[in-house]
Amino acid sequence: MNLYKIIKQNQKLAEKRNPAFDTNRFAKFLIYFMVVYWAAIFLFLGVSLPFMFEGLVPNMEPYHIMNQGILYVMAGDFLMRFMAQPSVSQEIKPYLLMPVKRKKLISLLLLKSGLDGYNFIWFFVYVPFAFLTVIRFYGFGGMFLYLLGIWLIFVFNNYWYLLCKLLLGEKTLWLLLPTLVFGALGAAEFLLDGLPISRFTMDLGEGFIEGNPLSFLFVLACIGVMFLINLKLQQRMIYNELSKKEDTKIKRVSEYKFLDKYGEVGEYLRLELKLIARNKTVKTQFRMGIIVMLGFSFALAFTDVYDGSYMTSFICLYNYAILPIMTLGQVMSFEGNYIDGLMSRKESIFNLLRAKYYLTTLIILVPFLIMMFPIAKGKITLLAAIAYLIFVAGFVFFMLLQLAVYNTRTLPLNANLMKSNKSSNWIQGLVTGCAFMLPLLIDKLLSALLQEEVAHIILILIGLGFIATHNLWIKNIYKRFMKRRYKNMEEFRASR
Repeated sequence: MNLYKIIKQNQKLAEKRNPAFDTNRFAKFLIYFMVVYWAAIFLFLGVSLPFMFEGLVPNMEPYHIMNQGILYVMAGDFLMRFMAQPSVSQEIKPYLLMPVKRKKLISLLLLKSGLDGYNFIWFFVYVPFAFLTVIRFYGFGGMFLYLLGIWLIFVFNNYWYLLCKLLLGEKTLWLLLPTLVFGALGAAEFLLDGLPISRFTMDLGEGFIEGNPLSFLFVLACIGVMFLINLKLQQRMIYNELSKKEDTKIKRVSEYKFLDKYGEVGEYLRLELKLIARNKTVKTQFRMGIIVMLGFSFALAFTDVYDGSYMTSFICLYNYAILPIMTLGQVMSFEGNYIDGLMSRKESIFNLLRAKYYLTTLIILVPFLIMMFPIAKGKITLLAAIAYLIFVAGFVFFMLLQLAVYNTRTLPLNANLMKSNKSSNWIQGLVTGCAFMLPLLIDKLLSALLQEEVAHIILILIGLGFIATHNLWIKNIYKRFMKRRYKNMEEFRASR
């Protein structure tokens, strides 16, 4: 346990000793504000869900209904982790030279991940919910046991996420693993008689409340198995990473000839596609964004969990916005590795930013196509899907591309065992935070003041205004970048 304490202490000291620590206080404030914001939303859900369930299903206790939906909550939690939680492999490298066995080191880091505060996020929902529903039948003891069981479920989900992220970092094909697992559970739920998955999770939650040791032993056994699998795979991945040799074999790569007819912008579109296809860090980041984006889209399209005006709007909006926030939020950071080459050509940054804008706009057409399913089922209107698409492609992209002027930290193109590669620029934190919160706030404000159709039309007009003028404001971003180019280039070189 001494080593565990040392690792936690070192990570705190590393954060404090970071040169950006004193200049990053506003970003920290913004992060804390967002945490409070989402905590308030979760608390609201925890208080309102008991009354909602009593109204919808009066012949069942609310906690039974909540327990039936544990699988859906786990799926949502799984997707959220891709946006915010680093993998264990990102924390290992600084400690590899310590006189500690790798197995012990990985075990401690996995243990640290299991005890991380992220596994308590959903308590903002479950604590008020349990207080209003469980405590009146089983007292504080039943409530405590129930929350303990729920926490163990999310610890298991943590290790399940770490396993999937580790495998996805090696091959995209491993995307099939979580897809098949959640798909199989969904098929078993809806194709077999009696909703067996919901009934199982309901009985499991009931076992937690009643203090049934079999319920706790089952979850602990699942955690143990997932822990051991992660341990073995982490050891193997680290060994392979440290012992691998440089691959000097010439590989056949696509030259994207179809982009030739688009001139200078086509050249930079080709560069952008090669950046994603050939570099591990960029590929992984892009892949995670795609996973979360598709997860949002399919959650709205094929489940009833997020039915409701607020959650429907939230999911519909962010299935477009989440990938741009994850990728454009770090615009120019990967280009910092070859910024000198880019600057050797006239207006290269201008054309590069245009290429990024066009490529990201094309990508968000994918969730729009998936939205045809909930549109056909009457969950959302076609007008709403179009409004959110155009608003994101206009207003949100406008905000995110401003970071091209202020992102000055170079991020590694190929890194397996790096610590978090997020920029420490406080402006980045501010802009990405606004890009995450403002769209929903604007949508809800317009919907509260106007009819829903009118609000969506206004969103379309705002988005179209920014799309129609994209050359003008991208040119403005380019000119501001050029005024700061020597300072930015110096910082890019220093952070390599």
